Amino acid sequence: MTIKRQGRRSAHDAEQTRQQILRIATELFCEFGYTQVSLRTISEKVGISHSLIRHHFGSKEQIWYSINDNMHQYITHYCQTILMHLPKEMPVNELLYQFIVRMLAFTLINKQPIQLMADVVRQKGSRFDYFIDQSGEIEKLIFHLAEDYNQLFPEHAIKIWEIKWQMIMFAHGAASLEPFLHETWSQECDTESECLLKHWQMCDEIMARKLMIPASSRLQPQQLDELVIQLDELYHTT
Repeated sequence: MTIKRQGRRSAHDAEQTRQQILRIATELFCEFGYTQVSLRTISEKVGISHSLIRHHFGSKEQIWYSINDNMHQYITHYCQTILMHLPKEMPVNELLYQFIVRMLAFTLINKQPIQLMADVVRQKGSRFDYFIDQSGEIEKLIFHLAEDYNQLFPEHAIKIWEIKWQMIMFAHGAASLEPFLHETWSQECDTESECLLKHWQMCDEIMARKLMIPASSRLQPQQLDELVIQLDELYHTT
């Protein structure tokens, strides 16, 4: 019995260490970029030996792949959760609008996914190809919504790639140009969260006009947290 308890404890401790490695590596990759971070940097930050990190993951690249896989799984689940929370009878233009602006709210508050994406696209290669290939499930969700919308509103058809690009621009701009974000609304806002809400409202205005959303159906959050669904798991965990 004692041996079994020790075994379970050892497995639990090993998993905790693995999760800590992923969490710290994610933070370092976002702050400094993948190429500027070494296994030794990660091990020192985590407070474990270099060899123990290799025992869990083998290489820095494998750590990145684990982070990428978990991030895509989490975001795919998050997208599905947004749609599950929306009324089934909601008009398709409002459904698409709600999905876009709620997803943007998530990416503005949780900057790491867009930071990791921006880092990997600067480096063409196997990691870039892998990242792009992993985006399929998320894109399928958006494409289905766009197809339904275009069938009902052919005179106001949208190009989903343009919508996707606008979402990326708004998310990346807020994450990578934070000083300008604060400067833009320095006369109106005291906190980052207030600036992010103003930033989100710009995109919300664009999407509402493009998708012909009536004023009564527009979202009017006092803060972005109101639009973000809290899931139990985090994208840097397995």
